[in-house]
Amino acid sequence: METIYILWLRQVKKYFRSRSRIIGSLGQPLLYLIAFGYGFGSIFAKAGQGNYIQFLAPGIIAMSVLFTAIFTGIEIIWDRQFGFLKETMVAPVSRFTIMLGRTLGGATVATLQGIIVLLLSTFVGFKILNFYLLPFTLLLMFITALLFTALGTAIASILEDMQGFQLIMNFLVMPIFFLSGSLYPLSGLPPAMEIATRIDPMTYGIDGLRGTLGGIAQFGLGTDLLVLSGITFLFLIIGSYLFSKIQI
Repeated sequence: METIYILWLRQVKKYFRSRSRIIGSLGQPLLYLIAFGYGFGSIFAKAGQGNYIQFLAPGIIAMSVLFTAIFTGIEIIWDRQFGFLKETMVAPVSRFTIMLGRTLGGATVATLQGIIVLLLSTFVGFKILNFYLLPFTLLLMFITALLFTALGTAIASILEDMQGFQLIMNFLVMPIFFLSGSLYPLSGLPPAMEIATRIDPMTYGIDGLRGTLGGIAQFGLGTDLLVLSGITFLFLIIGSYLFSKIQI
């Protein structure tokens, strides 16, 4: 437990020390909230869907969690290249413990990033309707962050260097985001698109956030938590297995 705590604390401290990273990572969410929120707001309202910012903000919060979590997991590649990972791996603890500590730290960082975006979204017109459900909001954000940090760790355990990074962004991370219903409603989609959104684990994270923050969930909080928890557990197993096979 002490090793897990130390690795968790290291990840969190690294996040708070890098102020430029925090500020820089807020640019894209704010751009999406303002450009899409106000740009498509009138079209969304004319379609009878209500306030677009109210619909969009949970998706952008989840996007911030997704990107931060994935990048935190992929930092393993940098640590491997510069020798920091080797220093950690020679510690007299299991690789699963190391992976779990790093993953929990990355998930905490991603959750903090999501909280910041949630607070900023209130300044552009988003209203939290269910304050009593905020603990469930934080739980959903953390489980989502844990899921994608574990996924990032699994990916980083396979890649030897950063040359495959753009491939991951274009063929994994961006499809996960755009197929999750973060920018559009899930109802009335073509059959193939509907299947893709149901397979996408981020769909359930966003749906849960919309339910707890705005009361407009489609699947229900119980379903969202169950699916996210199951996939997170699976990714933790896969990530820990691949991490244990890393050659340093």
